[in-house]
Amino acid sequence: MIAAHADWSTDPRKRWLTWARRRDGQWLAAAPEPVGEVAALLPRLLAAGLPVALGLDLPLGLPRDYAAARPEADFPTFLRGLAATPGFFEVNAGLETVSPARPFYPARGVAGMTRAAHAAALGLAGPEGLSRWCDRATAERPAGAPVFWTLGANQSGKAAIAAWRDWLVPALAADAPIRLWPFEGGLHALLAPGRAVLAEVYPAEALRHCGLRLAGSKRAEGSRRALAPALLAAMAARRVTPTPALAAAVTAGFGADAAGEDRFDSVIGLLGLVGVLDGGRPDAVPADPWIRRWEGWVLGQTALPRRA
Repeated sequence: MIAAHADWSTDPRKRWLTWARRRDGQWLAAAPEPVGEVAALLPRLLAAGLPVALGLDLPLGLPRDYAAARPEADFPTFLRGLAATPGFFEVNAGLETVSPARPFYPARGVAGMTRAAHAAALGLAGPEGLSRWCDRATAERPAGAPVFWTLGANQSGKAAIAAWRDWLVPALAADAPIRLWPFEGGLHALLAPGRAVLAEVYPAEALRHCGLRLAGSKRAEGSRRALAPALLAAMAARRVTPTPALAAAVTAGFGADAAGEDRFDSVIGLLGLVGVLDGGRPDAVPADPWIRRWEGWVLGQTALPRRA
């Protein structure tokens, strides 16, 4: 089978993919490569006719307080319906145009801007209503950004727009052979020849699962280079053999350019995905119908939010 992880961004130059092929219980992993034309991504991964597990560093799901007012049965049905409502993806400049039909905000920083005001504009009871359970702080990590928030370094809304609008919605409309974890079943149960199973994977979460810790910022080439021996050891522990090009990239800290952190994240995300595929981490989802139908979950995460 094939496992791959795509580190996503609104900027195509910062979208990187690392993939590996499993044979006889061992994985051979290639060096990170650009995602390239998004319409060609799934055909490229599925060309060999093998089962494909594809991790994505972007939200797959909606917060339950928002979803409660939706008429659809679940998130996959909602996503398919977005082909008929392209205005959903327009980012609001001000709160006066925010609505459930157009939830993304803000287009730019403005005075007095708060997540509480954003939540109120969407008809939610408070700012926590903007977050899925898997976005909230746990005992192991701080909170992630809400799905609809589009400003600042700690935001995921723009990546969601870029991936949903430009790739997933058209792929679903074209009946591409994809399934969405965990909404349509367990990861292992969904895998089948010629099919891609998409799962949300956070590199920061996967880094902890691998027992790795950066001594500094992942944006710094020196910090990534210093982690190289531990990263290569983590690969060996997961029976992942890097190609010479990947081993060289790891040793060099993935390069000095701005995309170095994205190449690094794509490799860490792949290791997190492999850990679940091979049973090192559980393919577990909390027994909560909102998570299984609407919110989704981060693959390999076991910690529940501090406040739920």
